[in-house]
Amino acid sequence: MDRRTFLELALSAPLLGQAAAPAKPAKAPATPARPAVPTAPANGVAWTQWGGPRRNFQTEASGLKDVWPAGGPRVVWTRPLGEGYSAPVVENGVLYTMYGRSRDEVVIAANAETGQTLWEQASPRSFESEAAGEMGDGPYASPLIAGDRLFTAGVAGRFQCFDKRTGKLLWTQDLWGAHGGSRMAYGYASSPIAFRDLVIVPVGGRGKSVMAFRQADGGVAWGKLDYGNVYSSPILIDVSGLEQLAVLMDGALIAVNPHNGDLQWEIPFKANYAIAIATPVYGRDNLLFVSSEYDGGAKVIELQREGLQTKATELWSNIRFRLHHGNAMRIGEAIYFSSGGKGSQPILSAVEARTGKTLWQERSIGKATFVWADHKLITLDGDGTLMIAYPSPQGFRITAKWALLNSVAWTPPVLVGSRVYLRDRRTMMAVDLS
Repeated sequence: MDRRTFLELALSAPLLGQAAAPAKPAKAPATPARPAVPTAPANGVAWTQWGGPRRNFQTEASGLKDVWPAGGPRVVWTRPLGEGYSAPVVENGVLYTMYGRSRDEVVIAANAETGQTLWEQASPRSFESEAAGEMGDGPYASPLIAGDRLFTAGVAGRFQCFDKRTGKLLWTQDLWGAHGGSRMAYGYASSPIAFRDLVIVPVGGRGKSVMAFRQADGGVAWGKLDYGNVYSSPILIDVSGLEQLAVLMDGALIAVNPHNGDLQWEIPFKANYAIAIATPVYGRDNLLFVSSEYDGGAKVIELQREGLQTKATELWSNIRFRLHHGNAMRIGEAIYFSSGGKGSQPILSAVEARTGKTLWQERSIGKATFVWADHKLITLDGDGTLMIAYPSPQGFRITAKWALLNSVAWTPPVLVGSRVYLRDRRTMMAVDLS
């Protein structure tokens, strides 16, 4: 495998349950935690998980400018952050993310208005990737905020729960050691998802493809199936009133009942080396898009409710469409994403969701990640250039463009109100788009 081929996994993107090892007892913080008291909480819809409020990289915002001054958009703050690609989450003026520091993996809470550290908790980082090379060893997964708790998934499968205000460690689960999870070449990268009083992650262990833990104490609620894991993150979908968790695993796109982990349906989907990274994308018309590099290609699955069952039908597939990492966007009847990147120049592509018809391809924009808000597509390319664009089935019109970060800027933007939070491999910043 090419040493660069991974992290060209900027994350982009589970469940299980049978009786298992009990959660490890919490350890006292190494240093006294400082209360997270932001000076001026930012307005806007909170971004509490991977992909934002609805996990589809779309959020409510208004007043975003589509033309910037001659000096570019206003940078509110910038700070060094250490290694990693973990997308931040932001709520009530506090930002949370993860980074690597020497031999440690660090969870950090920072003031979203200033970037100043509020608390940090470090754990030993035991994983090193021979495949990642100079791209670094992560971490990759985005934290999850649920109530007063913060959940994080480390690169070696250390799944932790913290008090979000103080940083106190509440419980830990070892997804690789205790639950036999898939030991991926680039490390663990799936971002957790909340469902009622559970928190769910893909694991890839035998009988534990997907696992659900109780948020309160970390106890196993359920674990099911025998698929190996990939790097993708799951989404909750609603199929005409049926709640399901769609998860991309090694060899199949599946859905499980989030209450108990029972399999609802499965469609074959395979990427070489289990390098499937991007999160599936769901539309209100019950169309589910999935794509990967490494000969995975792309598919759209149509879901139809039949009583308490779901019929999954493959509408189309195309081996030429290959979303390496980052995120695809469903806007109207079209899907927008960067196709390619493993040994070839990625191409920004637009396809018709129901038919797979190519609407257009734009070679001037390579790997990119997106947030849709205020009828604008906030676009960040892999070299760190931020853009405001208006995509349509006819083309991709850019109205503002400015270089802000260095490569490798593979982490998707996070938008709260008019403020976008960006990071590359070693730097994080806040930028005002109003």
